[in-house]
Amino acid sequence: MSPTDHERSANDGAANGGAANGSDAAGADPLAPGQTPDDSVLLEARGIRKSFGDNEVLRSIDLEVRRGEVVVLIGPSGSGKTTVLRSLNGLETPDGGTVSIAGGPSLDFSTPISKAERFALRDRSAMVFQQHNLFPHMTVLQNVIEGPVRVQKVPKARAEAEASALLDRVGLAEKHDAYPFELSGGQQQRVGIVRALALKPQLLLFDEPTSALDPELVGEVLQVIKELADEGWTMVVVTHELGFARQAADEVLFMDGGVVVERGAPGQLFTAPREERTRRFLQRILRPLD
Repeated sequence: MSPTDHERSANDGAANGGAANGSDAAGADPLAPGQTPDDSVLLEARGIRKSFGDNEVLRSIDLEVRRGEVVVLIGPSGSGKTTVLRSLNGLETPDGGTVSIAGGPSLDFSTPISKAERFALRDRSAMVFQQHNLFPHMTVLQNVIEGPVRVQKVPKARAEAEASALLDRVGLAEKHDAYPFELSGGQQQRVGIVRALALKPQLLLFDEPTSALDPELVGEVLQVIKELADEGWTMVVVTHELGFARQAADEVLFMDGGVVVERGAPGQLFTAPREERTRRFLQRILRPLD
């Protein structure tokens, strides 16, 4: 499936930010995180609200992520997790609240947001979607270099060299010239991750990246994301994979009914949740099969 215009526009906006964040540095390491290591706040969102008609999906969500941190959002379907993620880069327009990424302008969604302001919000992040959304008529390599070459204006030879290094990094060294239909679902999603990395974002957003995969393919994608976390990438991840959250997250937020019910380190939240709603959710999800 090819990307929707909406999602392609989001990727284009992310690509613009890659150029602003050091992607034009000659010889830059395509595997390195797109930020300077420190403990400063990279993402700050305050009071994010969103309704669809009479359905209030988000009720004043606050989120703060420091550089190099991995924040994981968990919760039942319909709790608002994906809407939070899509609000962070403007795929959804919140009804209120503010968002700032990597020192960029703090956008106040209580007032109308221009197209230029929306792109300014996106220009430091890249999103990996549930569906792979690769262009079916392009090879793997062509899919990966599309954003850097077309939007960031990176020279094609350099973009190809960096894309090849990234594909090799995730175990796809022999798939550069393959087409999406020739790949497994797990391989396609790894290409989707590489496509995001090729933009050299400062913030990676993952929207349930394994939900569309067969169970036996989930592990290979989670391993790539875990390795990125170990390398210091800053990430916000929406997932139902609680084992991954235990291993990779610095902070876990449990959402329900459009609010953050509880947040904490995975060791605390998974073993001694403070809120009864969190305990009920975890007991249901983690209950052994009979």
